[in-house]
Amino acid sequence: MPRSRPLPVPAAPRHPSAAETLGPPPLIPGEERAGYETMLARVTEAVRPDGIVEEAWVRDVVDLIWDAVRWRRLKAALLSSSTNWGLHNVLTSIGVDRRRALALTPRWAARRHDAVAEVDAELEAAGLGLDHVMAQTLLLHIDEVERIDRMAASTEARRAATLREIAGYRAELGASLRRAANEAIEEAEFEVVEAAGDEGAAAGAAAEAAEQPEAEAAE
Repeated sequence: MPRSRPLPVPAAPRHPSAAETLGPPPLIPGEERAGYETMLARVTEAVRPDGIVEEAWVRDVVDLIWDAVRWRRLKAALLSSSTNWGLHNVLTSIGVDRRRALALTPRWAARRHDAVAEVDAELEAAGLGLDHVMAQTLLLHIDEVERIDRMAASTEARRAATLREIAGYRAELGASLRRAANEAIEEAEFEVVEAAGDEGAAAGAAAEAAEQPEAEAAE
């Protein structure tokens, strides 16, 4: 009789990882994936998420932290890339000819040594410095800067709300686990007491049955 072959054991279904489920990091050109992954690893180590729900929340927190840092970095880049226009306004305000200012500012922005020296001399003669140039640059972009600050503040508020959700979820889960544990303990204690009562009743009945023949013999 031929031997029956053992049935193949079905492989356990593979669940996608959190990274596969939640998708790639939301990076834009100029941002390094290694920096994002380092931040994700540090936050994950601090929070120690349990399950896909908490992993998704951790990912949200990291994305929001990354967004807030991005807004501040882009605000600085916006201002630093526009300093030539702030310089133009400063130079014309101290009496530098407009045509000369227009010719001088792009060369100054390109850090040409002769242009930098010429601008420094004009600013020093007027008792001004780079802070005055940046102030004029900020004035030109004040609306954009305010919008960026509002987006950064909104991002930070959403991050704080997500952290509260994680804390609330864990507190509720912990309370549920404590209730379940207390109920299980109470039920187990009740079963032990009930079993002890049954054993006592059985022992009493046995003792009573043993005493009955002795009483009859004495009569």
